[in-house]
Amino acid sequence: MGQDHGAAAGLENLDRLLHAAQARATHGISPASVIGAWLDWSVHLANAPGRRAVLARQAATDVAHFGLWAAKAALLQEAEPPFAEPEGQRRFADPAWKAWPFSGMAQAFLLQERWWDAATADLRGVSASHARQVRFIARQLLDVASPANGPLTNPEVVAATVHEGGQNLVRGLGFLAEDVAAAWLDGGRRDTGRYVVGRDLAATPGEVVYRNDLIELIQYLPQTAEVRPEPVLVVPAWIMKYYILDLAPGWSLVEHLVRAGHTVFAISWRNPGVADSGLGLDDYRRRGVMAALDAVGSIVPGARVHACGYCLGGTLLAIAAATMARDGDGRLASMTLLAAQADFSEAGELMLFIDESQVAWLEDLMWDQGYLDANQMAGAFRLLRADELVWSRIVRQYLLGQRETPNELMAWNADGTRMPARMQGEYLRSLFLDNRLSRGRYAVEGRPVALTDIRQPIFAVGTETDHIAPWQSVYKIRLLSDTDVTFVLTNGGHNAGIAAKPGHPHRRYRIGASTAGDRYVPPDRWPATALAHDGSWWPAWTDWLAARSSQAAVPPALGAPARGYPPLGPAPGRYVMEP
Repeated sequence: MGQDHGAAAGLENLDRLLHAAQARATHGISPASVIGAWLDWSVHLANAPGRRAVLARQAATDVAHFGLWAAKAALLQEAEPPFAEPEGQRRFADPAWKAWPFSGMAQAFLLQERWWDAATADLRGVSASHARQVRFIARQLLDVASPANGPLTNPEVVAATVHEGGQNLVRGLGFLAEDVAAAWLDGGRRDTGRYVVGRDLAATPGEVVYRNDLIELIQYLPQTAEVRPEPVLVVPAWIMKYYILDLAPGWSLVEHLVRAGHTVFAISWRNPGVADSGLGLDDYRRRGVMAALDAVGSIVPGARVHACGYCLGGTLLAIAAATMARDGDGRLASMTLLAAQADFSEAGELMLFIDESQVAWLEDLMWDQGYLDANQMAGAFRLLRADELVWSRIVRQYLLGQRETPNELMAWNADGTRMPARMQGEYLRSLFLDNRLSRGRYAVEGRPVALTDIRQPIFAVGTETDHIAPWQSVYKIRLLSDTDVTFVLTNGGHNAGIAAKPGHPHRRYRIGASTAGDRYVPPDRWPATALAHDGSWWPAWTDWLAARSSQAAVPPALGAPARGYPPLGPAPGRYVMEP
């Protein structure tokens, strides 16, 4: 029996090695999941003659409209194009696309896109997840065939090639060679230009006051004569380096907090390697959030803490806060969630990649290599906005020969991290797949925790164009908690909407507050009830924190050597520098 069991385990490991190799080639996307979705859709469509008749009629009508318009356009007669780009797309925005024959190519593409949108939408009997996957995959396949991606079918590329005598293509070929070499030599990480961590990025002055094998805790130097007694603890996501919240002078949320008279601490996560594959979500809670709270409590004794979590760090903070509430730990003064979800039932287009087959596929990949690499995660994120993040960049760099000039946000985005195998598997299964936290079934130390136990006031921020944590999903904290909630909806995406410095000319936000006894306002009605403002939401948050803090006093010392927390070195510390 023991030999049989060992042989079976060995053969199962052989399967997992095969799946891991395949997952590297597919960017972690399970072929079984994709095939299952297409089969579900195609079988139901084959068994729906009425729906096929509707689609055939639409195709005939659209082709007739296209043909009539194309005939007029070819004869240089004025005619309104029959199809418009979907809202948010700009692949055909350049005026050159209005000239024949390029206008005909664009209209033919939009005709196909329109038909496939109709064919993959609302087909009775197809599971919701499969319908989303088929619609998404159809869109990706169409994007490949877009005339905007071809050197002979894109009028901007044709004009540039004629004007420069082909030098744009020569430059583009050089850029392509550089990027291929970078992919082979260092996993695709590109030069971030002049930006240096500790000088241009993550530059707010401070000291590392605590370090364990998972985090460094940074305490920032006060920049006002007096500070609020309640410190702010920032819990960033570990999917990227922490300094998205301390991006650069003028762009730093940490700097803004310090200048507003707050004592600020921030966690800097260590980038895990193969040896850390066994780290789980609870390790991040205990040795991350709770260890940082212990340190803050020793450095600023007796003060309650304003805790702030961003993205996955906000989800972890919500778990920690619910655990503290369950156990009677009253050290938190408030909780702020920035683009962070506690309910994953509507977690945006990322849910396209999350089902049992996908999770098992990723688990085998992580089992083999010990972690999920930043580039492997980035591939899925780029697919969500392939037209903007893949094809338009290919055209701009390799066909137009225009290299992007790195900015602060791009430099941070190139500074990737890894996710431990166990933690990522628990995160995908417990939160994304099973949605246990919002259902009161997420267990910490063997007992479930409930977000309704949290009584501290909550400040939550969602961003309008977030494809990772849609604002409607972030807004659900109002449903999941029994406390006062102030919700902010700001323009921008998952990163840029949070890194929204004051003085930026194109920033705006809406803000509204509710108490525990207020009636629920659904997200589709909420914007009409909220107050609209121009500018950054940062000052509104610091005002909110100040209103829930005590009278300003003398700043605390950096660290507490007598209590075991001596300064260990200047910010941004060692961990953020590790590859």
